[in-house]
Amino acid sequence: MQPESFAAHWREIATHFLKLGFTAYGGPAIMGIMQTEIQERRRWVSKTRRLRHAIVGLGLIAFVVAPSLVRAADPDWKAVEQALGKAGQLQPGDVFRIGMPRTDLAVTVKGVPVKAPFALGSYAAFKQVGDHAMVMGDLVLLDQEIPGVMSGLMAGGLDVTAVHNHLNEMSPHVMYMHYAGHGEAVQLAKALRQALSASATPLGAGSAVASSAGPTLDTKQIEQALGRSGREIGAGVFQVTVARAEAITETGTPLLPAMGVTTVMNFQPTADGKAAITGDFVLVDKEVNPVAAALRRHGIDVTAIHNHALRDSPRLFYMHFWANDDPGRLARGLKAAIDLTNSARP
Repeated sequence: MQPESFAAHWREIATHFLKLGFTAYGGPAIMGIMQTEIQERRRWVSKTRRLRHAIVGLGLIAFVVAPSLVRAADPDWKAVEQALGKAGQLQPGDVFRIGMPRTDLAVTVKGVPVKAPFALGSYAAFKQVGDHAMVMGDLVLLDQEIPGVMSGLMAGGLDVTAVHNHLNEMSPHVMYMHYAGHGEAVQLAKALRQALSASATPLGAGSAVASSAGPTLDTKQIEQALGRSGREIGAGVFQVTVARAEAITETGTPLLPAMGVTTVMNFQPTADGKAAITGDFVLVDKEVNPVAAALRRHGIDVTAIHNHALRDSPRLFYMHFWANDDPGRLARGLKAAIDLTNSARP
């Protein structure tokens, strides 16, 4: 075969196998399609030895690569809700997030009673990634619940990525367990529910957050001071979130704001026109000390600095905070800290 003829056949073969890789499902089933096309219809196997080698090589590529090109259908989120025992919502970026607030706990921070949406919000964030789902989140746990829940997560194939405090002087003492996993979405939800059976986390009907009663907030004042809009998330708690400007990934998979990778600022009205604030700043290493200094200058306590994930890129640190003071003054202090970070524009 002349070089020009071989090149023409090569282009034809390569084009055919590229099409086969995108349209077939890979695995053993692809072999029958290859035999029909290569041997019976196109009669490529009767060509030169060099051409036969090219066909075999491209065939093996199609055999291996085709399965990875097939994206599984989106999970049945209703089945995920049923498996976990809580309703969820589809968030930006096709993240399905399920909140599991610890409405069973009566917790105070420095003597201030805190609402479940303010600082006691366990959650699970699911996202389909290629042919499987991933889940990540954190769980609000009493000290005595930690060993059983950790063992349950690990038994269910989920990784524990951090265990730590978020706030100080909490009564009863509460810790936060972060986790992540990959697999089939419903099975991940079942594993998470089984792990949570070692705690008193309310699941199923009758675990909704109670409506707000008592003091209220001037949310417009808060939004104006921060230069960003927020929303009421239940029980009178007002929340403002600020995403990072750069892309965040973990082993190549995007970690989106709806998965918990975003700065969160929660405001809860307290007595005498004041508001308690808590949440966390998502920071890279060089931002940690400037942000901590800015918060302290404005009378805001830094209560924890730590990781939430294990393999995020860039490496992230989460800074938790607390104060109970005039909401406008606190919002201005938070704004001063945000201005020191690489945050997305409003």
